[in-house]
Amino acid sequence: MIPRLLIPLFSLAAFAGLSACANPQAAGVSRGEVAFEPVYQGVDTRLLEGDLVNFQVIMTGARDERDVAEYAECAAAQYALIRGFGFARHLRTTIDFQGGVWRGDAVYTISSALPRGLKTIDAEVIVSSCEDNGIPTV
Repeated sequence: MIPRLLIPLFSLAAFAGLSACANPQAAGVSRGEVAFEPVYQGVDTRLLEGDLVNFQVIMTGARDERDVAEYAECAAAQYALIRGFGFARHLRTTIDFQGGVWRGDAVYTISSALPRGLKTIDAEVIVSSCEDNGIPTV
């Protein structure tokens, strides 16, 4: 026979286990375990001035903002290579989600030498990673 004091504890543990199943994000399920069926809907590239480039991306099926930012980063890396540059530096990315559609607006500088700053990317490495992960580039 289970002592009366343990019954509430068992009930609480069972409830916590069931509630964790209801929302994978709340349960601490890793990003890799969330369904991911991206549809990449295009990149609009705009040269702003000199080495400053704006990338606007659109996609559906993203897990979160990081997927949209990675899509923009892939576009920036490929653009740098197309222009004969090997590096880019991330300046900013804004992301909007409405009606199931994710929109990213990112700005990068491109350069032939590794730029100063913390958010630099090696274009060849990033493009290779994008290809491996099925993320399209420009």
